[in-house]
Amino acid sequence: MLTGAATVFTVATLQASLAHYRDALGFEITFQWGEPSFYACLCRDDVQLHLIAATATQQHPGHGSLCIFVLDVDAIHAELATSGANVIKPPQTYDYGMRDFDIDDPDGNRITFSTAAPPP
Repeated sequence: MLTGAATVFTVATLQASLAHYRDALGFEITFQWGEPSFYACLCRDDVQLHLIAATATQQHPGHGSLCIFVLDVDAIHAELATSGANVIKPPQTYDYGMRDFDIDDPDGNRITFSTAAPPP
């Protein structure tokens, strides 16, 4: 039985990324690990996102992607568009039955916010 999952994004500068996710995307920092910190967890509602500093892994920053399902994609877009998030495109409804939009974090990791679209 699977009981959960967490996406891990590699970031260039952990503290700068934590500030971005907290201030622009509304996440809460729930833990940091290492001295100085090189790994952290952030949460918003039921979504967990982990960040690891590029200096602590062989992965390169900016190659991650994540889709977060939300109840009201237009409300989330309105919030993030005014809070400093790098919105790539506004919400659009697609033939595959979803309405979504994309943002990029400062390192280029892509997050898609999505909700089921009403039938045509």
